Amino acid sequence: MLPILQPLSGTDIPDFLTIGHVTRDMLPEGGFSLGGTVTYAALTASRLGLATAIVTSADEQLSSELPAHLPGIGLAVRPSPQTTTFTNLYQDGFRTQYLRALAEPPRFEDVPAVWRDAPIILLGPIAQEISSDFVMGFPRRPERPGTLLAATPQGWLRRWDSNGLVSATPWVDAEKTLPLLDVLILSHDDLLPLTDRSREKADAILSRWSLLLHLLLATDGRHGATLFQHGQPEHFPPYSTIEIDPTGAGDVFAASFLYHLSQHKDPRSAMQFANCAASFSVEQVGVGGIPALEMVMSRMKNWE
Repeated sequence: MLPILQPLSGTDIPDFLTIGHVTRDMLPEGGFSLGGTVTYAALTASRLGLATAIVTSADEQLSSELPAHLPGIGLAVRPSPQTTTFTNLYQDGFRTQYLRALAEPPRFEDVPAVWRDAPIILLGPIAQEISSDFVMGFPRRPERPGTLLAATPQGWLRRWDSNGLVSATPWVDAEKTLPLLDVLILSHDDLLPLTDRSREKADAILSRWSLLLHLLLATDGRHGATLFQHGQPEHFPPYSTIEIDPTGAGDVFAASFLYHLSQHKDPRSAMQFANCAASFSVEQVGVGGIPALEMVMSRMKNWE
């Protein structure tokens, strides 16, 4: 088991635990921003008022910097020769992505035993670093109603060539993994390259997958998001906003949905809350747009 690099403040068990690689996202002007699903999701959960923790892997340099980047967030970090590093190029709403370096995968035994009791656990792979066997380490917890095990599967839907160019690949363990989860949250963009850009075929995959777990959510940028329950879709429109940087918006959506669902047990109102939170995240570059709870509540009230 890893030593805890940064302990939680005031509690031993996090309200929200997320697992996956933090990343260096290289910037066009030089330098990098901290990225990865776990970064955006943990900061979102923290700003919404949850005690939050991350299990990840990173090199020595970034590990030493993480407490400053993620104040107040519990950190357990597997040492790695390198940190997962991406270059993201956006044009006409589409992203071309290169994987420049890949960290060691986290292991189940890296998760501090007391953190495994977190009521909300979000698995956030971004480069095939979490296996289906890892997911099986978190058995369904019927004796604890209200606990949530969720995943954002974009890292299971990616491959890369010898130059690091990232492309889509089928999720081979989907039918094995989905019954282990309570919630799956992904983007239509993750599936469209696998369906010849056919939204109908993508929706058919989502509908089929939704039969294997309780809730499935598919975000769709400026088109809003769809909630699938037992194969039945319900669309939720987006909040109008001016998009500056879409990076991480889906991760903000995921954490916001799980927060609201855990508090209110209503998937439909959680969709509206998550759409609102995500509308803030695209208005600034990087993690700067992640909102606090009062900001989301104010925008939702004014929107009505």
